[in-house]
Amino acid sequence: MCRLFGLTAGAARVQATFWLLDAPDSLEVQSHRNVDGAGIGFFDPAGEPVLDKQPEAAFGDQEFTHEAQHATSSAFVAHVRFATAGGRTVQNTHPFSMAGRIMAHNGGFGDLAQIDAQLGSYRDLVLGDTDSERFFALITQQTDAHGGDVAAGIVGAASWIAAHLPVSSLNAIVAAPGELWALRYPDAHALHLLERPAGRSTAAPAEGMHVRSSMSSVHAPALDGVASVVVASERLDGESDWRMLAAGELVHVRPDLSVHSEIVIAQPPVHLVPLPADNPNIDT
Repeated sequence: MCRLFGLTAGAARVQATFWLLDAPDSLEVQSHRNVDGAGIGFFDPAGEPVLDKQPEAAFGDQEFTHEAQHATSSAFVAHVRFATAGGRTVQNTHPFSMAGRIMAHNGGFGDLAQIDAQLGSYRDLVLGDTDSERFFALITQQTDAHGGDVAAGIVGAASWIAAHLPVSSLNAIVAAPGELWALRYPDAHALHLLERPAGRSTAAPAEGMHVRSSMSSVHAPALDGVASVVVASERLDGESDWRMLAAGELVHVRPDLSVHSEIVIAQPPVHLVPLPADNPNIDT
């Protein structure tokens, strides 16, 4: 299945190059198994969303490499796609932007006509064919209905889908400038969290962050002096503090980088669609 990545550094603007290109299990590495599209979303200095995405694999996409090397932002959302709904087009490539926020999704659900009816006028926000973009439109609808509370919007949208539609997974990352939300639901696919305080490196300060891994060792000096929080479908490196989110857990990383975590949906979907036993893209 698709792979997700999110990063926030609070008020600081940073680059995500290490996680996107250089880590032992970077998004570029994962794109060899998820070849149907790749995209990076971030925020410009004015806080406006910027999307760079193409319906091709990240490892062969010069645009992905360029943005991964040069983009700076207080928050990032990136995605490499294994298409299950909607063709290989720019409109169907993650991440998506609505109402000043950026979102990407891993998983799937059915009966799009029913969610279209539920969306009402918010259906006009959907530009492509995917269930994922409809999920985001429903999050946006529910966020507005809850006075701009994004966490409540995510819970409302995921709960409605879980109660009414066949679901395999609703794993999602939503970002605003300096702020990030991540949901793992149910337990079909993994989603991991890593909190990195400033000065985490065990290497000499001049060398920057030394990342331990059974695969390789690399340095990312641009990230060493700034605290950050990372969310990803896979553990991207050999750090020991990656934590798997629980099923139904919603994490909110606030602008001060404090992390609020809560089980928000305790029950599995009413119509759970099991993954095939031989699915080669089951998350780890």
